[in-house]
Amino acid sequence: MATASVAFKSREDHRKQLELEEARKAGLAPAEVDEDGKEINPHIPQYMSSAPWYLNAERPSLKHQRKWKSDPNYTKSWYDRGAKTFHADKYRKGACENCGAMTHDKKACVERPRQLGAKWTSKNIAADEKIETFELDYDGKRDRWNGFDAASYKHIVQRYEARDEARSRFLKEQQLKKLEEKNNNQDKEDEASDDEDNDDALKVDEAKVDESKQMDFAKVEKRVRTTGGGSTGTVRNLRIREDTAKYLLNLDVNSAHYDPKTRSMREDPLPDMDPNEKFYAGDNQYRVSGQALEFKQLNVHAWEAFDKGHDVHMQAAPSQAELLYKNFKINKEKLKSHSKDTIMEKYGNAATDELLPRELLLGQSEKEVEYDRAGRIIKGQETALPKSKYEEDAYINNHTSVWGSWWRDHHWGYKCCQQTVRNSYCTGAAGIEAAEAAADLMRANIARKESTEEAPAQAEEKRLATWGSEVPDDLVLDEKKLSEALQKEDARRREERDERKRKYNVKWNDEVTPEDMEAYRMKRVHHDDPMKDFLN
Repeated sequence: MATASVAFKSREDHRKQLELEEARKAGLAPAEVDEDGKEINPHIPQYMSSAPWYLNAERPSLKHQRKWKSDPNYTKSWYDRGAKTFHADKYRKGACENCGAMTHDKKACVERPRQLGAKWTSKNIAADEKIETFELDYDGKRDRWNGFDAASYKHIVQRYEARDEARSRFLKEQQLKKLEEKNNNQDKEDEASDDEDNDDALKVDEAKVDESKQMDFAKVEKRVRTTGGGSTGTVRNLRIREDTAKYLLNLDVNSAHYDPKTRSMREDPLPDMDPNEKFYAGDNQYRVSGQALEFKQLNVHAWEAFDKGHDVHMQAAPSQAELLYKNFKINKEKLKSHSKDTIMEKYGNAATDELLPRELLLGQSEKEVEYDRAGRIIKGQETALPKSKYEEDAYINNHTSVWGSWWRDHHWGYKCCQQTVRNSYCTGAAGIEAAEAAADLMRANIARKESTEEAPAQAEEKRLATWGSEVPDDLVLDEKKLSEALQKEDARRREERDERKRKYNVKWNDEVTPEDMEAYRMKRVHHDDPMKDFLN
């Protein structure tokens, strides 16, 4: 590439400039230098055809561009991983206490913590790591692949290549084996001619051809992610090229409509054709058959289940919806088979080979029945009672009578056990006796309670003579109890003066005896008494 595009005065000047550039590339002419005497690299493109007006217009230059030259202080080298510099024989002061290296401390050591570090044993001293510092430029600091070693990815490439090679070799062996078996079978059935042998040999030779030469026969090119549709990629061809296009099956303009944008033809283009010979019956045929129909039924079931209150959603929990639909189909089949068995058990099955009784076939029996002139049965057959639509003579919970066969005190019940609870279990005669005994006991208790309530005992109001300000003259006190009451009153007063002597568990007694009241009066301080200060 030329260093700059300059307007020449004539074709001769242009020719001389081209010859000079060719000579410089071949090394026969001195290199071009700028105004400062530095050599201009011819491989660096000069983006400006002419220098600005404020610079020297005689010669183009790139000084006006910011940092167009690389800084020599910056480097593109990277750390030497795993390099060691010096290996000491004994521990040095300031080194790592664990491994003995001088380039890091114990906190930053990545070796296994030793039971006794190198500081105390001076054994197995680790070598010092190589510490390097680089000054990277703007691009170097932001280069995510800076320092990447491509050789580290080589073993992955080799592994995949080995796998592909083994796969191709296995496919070739299988193909050769099938061809050999086919040739052997043909030889056993009939002796082939020389031409057929040559054809088989050619087939074996074709199988030996590299598979990579034949692997693109079923691929088509498709533009993806380019300005016109994307980067070019290969996709598998999804149909055989010999198939007739759907829009060419019926050229009648009034036949099934074909949408070229979506490439869909919903209706059948050949409705009068034999279905057994028809290859394509329209896109709607795919929607009402196969897995598409099952998926549609699954969606409908999910909607109906949601309307009936089930917490199911086809898009939020598809596995739950599918499992619910599967259980629904199983239960539906069980219910259908149960209904079928019930009907067959009740009415019989005409498709079976079992012969019906002769009496039923001919409508004859040995039983004599007499009728009157009106057609009523007189003798020979019991009168059929009319049955209601409700279930009759159904005994539950071991009862021998139906519900409502017994009545007492405005309650219906069972006659067999005289219970008025609908879902109770039958207890028979023992239950009746127990109920009567309980009723008798209840009546006796009520009678006894009524007899005791007739004459209630009058509770006498207990009024002690000690409660009040006046003490009767005929009050007799026990001297021993009075002394004990005086001691208790002294203890109570001491507790009031000093709360530390009060116990944790206090037993309170609200019964006040005459002796307690007398002790209280004796110990009470009368504020009007002139001798109150001399009392103990």
